[in-house]
Amino acid sequence: MTYCLGIITQYGLVIAADSRTNAGVDYISTYQKLFDFSKSGDRIILISTSGNLSITQAMLNALRYDLRQNEAENLYTFTRFYDIARYVGSKIRQIQEQDRPWLEREGIDYSCNCIVGGQVKGEDPELYLVYSQGNCIQAMPETPFLQIGETKYGKPILDRTLTFETSLEDAAKCAILSIDSTMKSNISVGPPINLVMYEAHSFTIKHQLRLRIGDPYLAEIRKVWEKCLKHAFDEMPNLNWAHIQDPGIDDIFTD
Repeated sequence: MTYCLGIITQYGLVIAADSRTNAGVDYISTYQKLFDFSKSGDRIILISTSGNLSITQAMLNALRYDLRQNEAENLYTFTRFYDIARYVGSKIRQIQEQDRPWLEREGIDYSCNCIVGGQVKGEDPELYLVYSQGNCIQAMPETPFLQIGETKYGKPILDRTLTFETSLEDAAKCAILSIDSTMKSNISVGPPINLVMYEAHSFTIKHQLRLRIGDPYLAEIRKVWEKCLKHAFDEMPNLNWAHIQDPGIDDIFTD
């Protein structure tokens, strides 16, 4: 399992990914899952992957091959970022069509997903989730993040914290906390954590880091977050066990 997420705000993009893969509790490995295909000054292209490792590695190799061969369609020839996301999806389909019969014969799950984010000249930054079938959806201001892999543990903080107006620094902290919350509850997600922050319209990657196991910042952010959660929990009002619901009052659901 893995966990990757992308965040888009009016200020740019944040994409983060863990590096753990496993084929059971006795076979744990580390593989990079966040990749930079950017062309400085012209376009920013960031891709994170989850799912079947052989499929995602073959897809990445296909993208690199098209660039080396200067194919008519490659990551640098499209003028719309949506077309880049669709192109990545087409490569996933192509690899799956080749390998699916053999993987199905062995009962191997061949599904995979990608987060593709970045910007091309003449457009604003965009963020897409590319599904195993090759289709994609775009993150919008109303829900400015996308997740793949083990998503459930890291989603609550994103739901409660992020807006399209969130600063990039806060979005980056939120991404790290989201991954840390997932690592706390699921051993199949783990460091190193790769993180990239891109400032809109700069067309260069100025901020990226790799947080390894035992990193002081990871330890500190987990310690502070747990302390803050405990304090917030202690501030919660106690239940009113004598409360009687007025039958004339409808239930109220709060967002």
